[in-house]
Order: sequence, then structure tokens, then C-alpha cells
Amino acid sequence: MIHPRAEHWRTRSRSPYRVLLPIWIAMWIVIAVATFRWHSTKLYSSSWAWIPAVFLFATGFWLYAKSGKHFSAQQLGGIPELVRGHQQQRLVITGIRSRVRHPVYLAHLCEMLAWSIGTGLVVCFGLAAFAVLTGSVMVRTEDAELATRFGAAYQSYRENVPALLPRIGPRSS
Repeated sequence: MIHPRAEHWRTRSRSPYRVLLPIWIAMWIVIAVATFRWHSTKLYSSSWAWIPAVFLFATGFWLYAKSGKHFSAQQLGGIPELVRGHQQQRLVITGIRSRVRHPVYLAHLCEMLAWSIGTGLVVCFGLAAFAVLTGSVMVRTEDAELATRFGAAYQSYRENVPALLPRIGPRSS
């Protein structure tokens, strides 16, 4: 709803969040209602499953914390993409973003996998799979919008830094 239509949202005189927030909340409600009958259906039940889940939770929280460094709250909230004439238009490629282009999406994925593995709930695994599918579309549309906004600098960054699976070894220059 945001990246493919970023230019549309920038042309609005009022905040796009007046439209987007109610839509997001409605989507959460629809998903909760649509998946309700599977909220207690488990693939398995094991307290041992919480061991890898805790690791994934910790990784997700670490990624969220690292994502906030070198990035303002406005950037994390999408204000530069959505608000017309916003002054803070800068490409951040340092910190965690020197290893992975979309650390917030990776953090979301870690959190969803943690809940899925820890609880063993069918609905969690289904929503995690749905998030992977929609997230791949979101990454592509965000990359396209950022390439339009930042041009060759973003293209170079995109060629050298992976989208979701972080580079572990030495950083490229």
C-alpha cells in the first residue's frame, strides 16, 4: 500500500496515515477473524521448542535495536516516503544496513518464526508463510521505490548488500 504508491501519498495534503492506519487495523481484524478456528490447533507441543524460539526472539530484538541506529524514528515510520516535501531524504547504508538492506523485515521474520516454533500453532506457521510471501513483494516494491528516489547510489548499494540474509563475513567497500 505504501511503496508502489509512494508518489500518490506524497501528493496528499493530509497525512496518509489517516487512511493507512485504519486499513492496517482492519486487515489485522480480518486476519484474526479468518484464522480464528486455527488459533488452538497445534502441530506439536514441546517446551524444548522454546529454546530456538528464544534465540530467534533475541535475534529479532537485536535487529530492531540495530535498525534504529543511524536511522531516525521518522525514517523507521516511513515519513520520508509518504510526506510531501519531507526534508530527510538520505540513503543509510551504514551499521546493520551495511550487511542487510532490510533489517526490519528480517527482524519481523525472526519474531514470527520464534512464535511459530515456540508455540507450534498452525496459525503462526500459516501467518509466517503469508508474511514471507507478502514480504518478498514488499522488498521488491521498496527496492524499486528506493532506486527511483536515490538512483545510482541505491543501485550500487543493492548490488553489494543482500536484501534479507545478512552478509556475515567482511564488509565490502
